Amino acid sequence: MKGAFTIPPETEGSSPRVVENVAPSPRTTLDPGDWGELRTQAHTMLDDMFDHMANLREEPLWRDPGQAREPPSSELPRAPSPLSQVHETFMREILPFGGGNAHPGFMGWVQGGGSAVGMLAEMLGAGLNANVGGRNHMAVQVEREVLEWTRRMFGFPVGAGGLFVTGASAANHIGVLVACNRRLGPEVRTKGVGGARLAAYASSAAHGCLARAMEMAGLGSDALRRVPTGADHRIDLGALRFLIARDRAAGIQPFLIIGTAGSVDIGAVDDLQALADISALEGTHFHVDGAFGALGVLSPEVAPRLAGMERADSLAFDWHKWGQVPYDAGYILVREARHLQDTFGSEAAYLQRAPRGLAAGEWWPCDHGPDLSRSFKALKVWFTLKTYGADALGGIVTRSCELARSLAQKIAVSPELELLATCPLNIVAFGWRHGDTDAINAEIVMALHEEGRVAPSLTTIAGRKAIRAAFINHRSEDCDVDALLEGVLRLGRSLSRRAEAA
Repeated sequence: MKGAFTIPPETEGSSPRVVENVAPSPRTTLDPGDWGELRTQAHTMLDDMFDHMANLREEPLWRDPGQAREPPSSELPRAPSPLSQVHETFMREILPFGGGNAHPGFMGWVQGGGSAVGMLAEMLGAGLNANVGGRNHMAVQVEREVLEWTRRMFGFPVGAGGLFVTGASAANHIGVLVACNRRLGPEVRTKGVGGARLAAYASSAAHGCLARAMEMAGLGSDALRRVPTGADHRIDLGALRFLIARDRAAGIQPFLIIGTAGSVDIGAVDDLQALADISALEGTHFHVDGAFGALGVLSPEVAPRLAGMERADSLAFDWHKWGQVPYDAGYILVREARHLQDTFGSEAAYLQRAPRGLAAGEWWPCDHGPDLSRSFKALKVWFTLKTYGADALGGIVTRSCELARSLAQKIAVSPELELLATCPLNIVAFGWRHGDTDAINAEIVMALHEEGRVAPSLTTIAGRKAIRAAFINHRSEDCDVDALLEGVLRLGRSLSRRAEAA
C-alpha cells in the first residue's frame, strides 16, 4: 500500500497492522543537535568573561548605555539565531554598558564586586536548574548547610531558621511579617490586621525599604516611627523610649524595634546591645537590618561594633555585598525557626509530603518564606565560603574600612575639601568646601561617572549634598582612593574657577 508501512504481528496468530506514513515531528527539544559545537562556543563565552573580569581596571567603569544602540526593537524574536551571533551582540551591546559595580573604582553604592568563583557557581546552579522550594534533593540540603554556617557565624541558637531571598529589602519585609504574626497571633493570616494599632521603631537613618515593608504588611508606613539620631548618626535611645511611652499612653501597641547595622548614608551602627535591652523590657520583636554591615562579624576589627546583633529575633542581610557573592543573595535569619513556619507554613494538595521518595524531606523552604519557586542561591554562597573561607571575607571587610579611613584622613588635611560626617565603617561623606557646594558636589559626581575611572554617589547629610564613597569591592586599592581624590580636586577647582568667572 503506497504511503503506508506494515508492522509485523507481535504474537503468533496476530494479524499484521497497517499504519499510514506520518511526517516526522519538528524538533522541539532545546538541547543542541551538536553538543560539540555548543561546547566550543561555551568555552569562547567563558573565556570572554574571564578576560572581562581580569581586565576590569583597564576598562571604563561606566559607559552611557544610550551610546550602545538604538532603542531595542519591540518585535518579539520568533525565528532562531545562532548562539555565536547572540553572544556577539552581548559582547558588543550589553557587556560594555553594565552598572560598573565589579570595577575596583566603584564606590557609589554598597554593592559587592562578585567573583569568578561565584560566576562559575551560578553557571553550575543554572545547569542543575533546581527548584529549592522543597522536596528531597541535595540542593535543599546544601541550603540547610549554609543555614547552619550562618547561624553559627552570627551566634544564633540551635533551632534558628533562615532562608535565601532576593535581597535585604525582601528579608526586612519578612522580618516585619514575622513580628506582626508574633504580636497578633495566627489569626492575622486569615483575618488580616484589621483595626490593630501597632507601632514599629527605626532610626531616621534607616533604609527606606522598612517603610515599604510596613506598607506591604498592611500596617501602613505611618505605623513606622522614625526616631531621631544623635550627632553620631545612631538612633537616639532617649527619643526611642519617649516615643514608645507616648504610643502606649495613646493605646498603640509597640511590636517591633529595628536596629541598623550599617546605615545607608554613612555606615553608622546603632547601639544594638541597648536596643536589645529596650526590646526585651518592652516585649517587642527585635529586628536588625544588617544589609551590608552584618557581615562585619567576620572581621575581628569590626565585629565588636556589632555586639548585640546576636540577640536579635531576626536579622536581614545580603551575601552579595560584603560577601562578594554575585547578585542576588539576600538572607533572613530568625532566632526561632517556628516563627517562620507560623508565618508562612501552609498545606496544599500538590505539596503533600511522603515518608520516602522525592516528596520526602523534613525541611521545605517554602514553609518558611513566601516563595515556592526558588533558585539555588545557596550554591554560590557555598562555593564562596568553601573556596575562599570566611576569614578571607573578613579580611575584605577590614581592608574596606582601612581604605575609607585613608580617604577620610586625606580629606581632613585638605583646605579644599571637608568631611560632612564621621566614618564609622567603610563610607566617607565629604564635599567641596567653597562656593555653591551643593551644585559643585553634584556636578563632580556626574563628571566622574562620565570619565569612567571612579564612581562615587551623591547623598544628603544635614541638608547638604555630599559626595559619598563606599568601599566594599574586594578589588579596590589605594590607587583608587588616590584617583577619587585627584578627580574631585581637579573638577572642584575647575568648577570653582568657572563660577568665579561667571
